[in-house]
Amino acid sequence: MMNITPVVKQLLIINIIFFIGSQLVPIADSYFALYYFENPMFKFWQPLTHMFMHGGISHIFFNMFALYSFGSALEHFWGGKKFLFFYISCGLGAALLHTLVNYLQIQSLMNSVSELNFTNSDIKVLLNSDLRNVFDENGKMIASNFQAILERVNCTQEQYNVIEQANLISRSTAVGASGAVYGLLVAFAFMFPNAQLGIMFIPIPIKAMYFVPGILAIDLVLGLKGSSIFGAGSTGIAHFAHLGGALTGFIMMWYWKKNQFNHKRWN
Repeated sequence: MMNITPVVKQLLIINIIFFIGSQLVPIADSYFALYYFENPMFKFWQPLTHMFMHGGISHIFFNMFALYSFGSALEHFWGGKKFLFFYISCGLGAALLHTLVNYLQIQSLMNSVSELNFTNSDIKVLLNSDLRNVFDENGKMIASNFQAILERVNCTQEQYNVIEQANLISRSTAVGASGAVYGLLVAFAFMFPNAQLGIMFIPIPIKAMYFVPGILAIDLVLGLKGSSIFGAGSTGIAHFAHLGGALTGFIMMWYWKKNQFNHKRWN
């Protein structure tokens, strides 16, 4: 087994510190998790910091295990600077695609109720209101700006269900190194296509060139159902963050291979 490399070791430590800190200070999620860019809770640093936050023990364990397993091999051949640049880029690519998918879904949902003629200020209230504060303990809607807007336009239950779905997407957060990890998986398959890899529920080793596309395909299917292999997504669309990291990794590896990337630029 390959020894842990310096940058991978530092990334592991940072992730563990962030995880412990978020458990001790839960409000940290409000500052470091990735919010939708039109949500008032969004901060410009969240596309970076979200990749060091995790939702639970299993989430951080599998991500860090993958970071160690694949990251150390890549850093060994690339050097620390190039590896870190690649890792962060894949994490940012994951955040970008995840946000784009959120935007497209919200736009599609709100367009489907366009006959209600909401103003821009109406839409901000509807998308950013905490629905837990809109209903009482009996499930009855209480007096609020949210209720006033819906009553003014004579919103039906079916239309409300659409607005609620858009609200949940707008107020959801993304955390985890999964996008960056998927970029590492793609890079590993580029660098070591014939390496024999295994996974817990598959006893037969599989070459990386087949293993990684298979993992991506499985994660896409599971992600549509609201879960995944490395990380999880309660909204059912977080898998696009994983695919965003993988796509970013693929583009970078293709570009570097095509242009014979000069190691001296980074080391």
